[in-house]
Amino acid sequence: MSQSDNVEDSTAPLIEHLAELRTRLIRAVIAFLVGMVLAFVVAEPILQFLLTPIEATLRDLGDPSPTLQYTSPQEYLFTLFRISMVFGFALSFPVIGFQLWRFVAPGLYKNEQGAFLPFLIASPFMFLLGASFAQFVVTPLAMQFFLGFADVASVFANLMSQVSGGLPSDVAVVPETGNGVKITFFGKVNESLDITLKFIMAFGLCFQLPVLLTLMGKAGLVSAEGLGAMRKYAVVAILVLAALVTPPDVVTQLILFTVVYGLYEISIFLVRRVEAKREAVLRAEGYYDDNEEDGE
Repeated sequence: MSQSDNVEDSTAPLIEHLAELRTRLIRAVIAFLVGMVLAFVVAEPILQFLLTPIEATLRDLGDPSPTLQYTSPQEYLFTLFRISMVFGFALSFPVIGFQLWRFVAPGLYKNEQGAFLPFLIASPFMFLLGASFAQFVVTPLAMQFFLGFADVASVFANLMSQVSGGLPSDVAVVPETGNGVKITFFGKVNESLDITLKFIMAFGLCFQLPVLLTLMGKAGLVSAEGLGAMRKYAVVAILVLAALVTPPDVVTQLILFTVVYGLYEISIFLVRRVEAKREAVLRAEGYYDDNEEDGE
């Protein structure tokens, strides 16, 4: 066989892999576009759902008809586009994940395929769990802190004015004339949505921690003993994370710390189980010698 024949034989599989990758990518992009269209159709109800925490907080603070505004002609349309992109990806992820699986699976052994597939299923489930936690727990607490802080500051300013004799005692808000101006919240749609989406993405990614560490444990990149030894560093990292992604509210930060640290401990437990199963398989195949270990 000539050298040119060897070159052709070596390039043929590469061309086939590239063609396969192109096919998978095209199908994934088509699925994403279809998901975007479907999400755009219901983008308005999704927007109303995402803004529920801020609406409830404003009603609790005494606003009978909460209102958000947009200040440029294209702002509302672009906000709906952002929603359709995020939720379109969520809708199309099963198809995208399946295309990824079909591309990777032929290069894996059968036992590796059985190990990788559960993580592909668990990842979107854990992200959905984290996103739900952000929407129903964290975002309402954040809105109560931010908007409630402005309300408390207004009441404090009134009390100070009353003490100084500048306002009558029956005034409940900072007056529009006289010694002050009335400070009112006029929220923008895109900025309010941005806070909610940041919380959803942050907590959705944080809830990937058990999936990521367990997968790394299966690959032998981390161990339960090593993760346990890193607990004190993990505590510091989680505290920094809580300070960055949550408002300066002790309750919210404590909730985030408790949840993420709990996920870290769950990850250690799952990695320990992975190691125990691996050791049992190796022991059954004769790679472990109990007598030699006892002698050591």
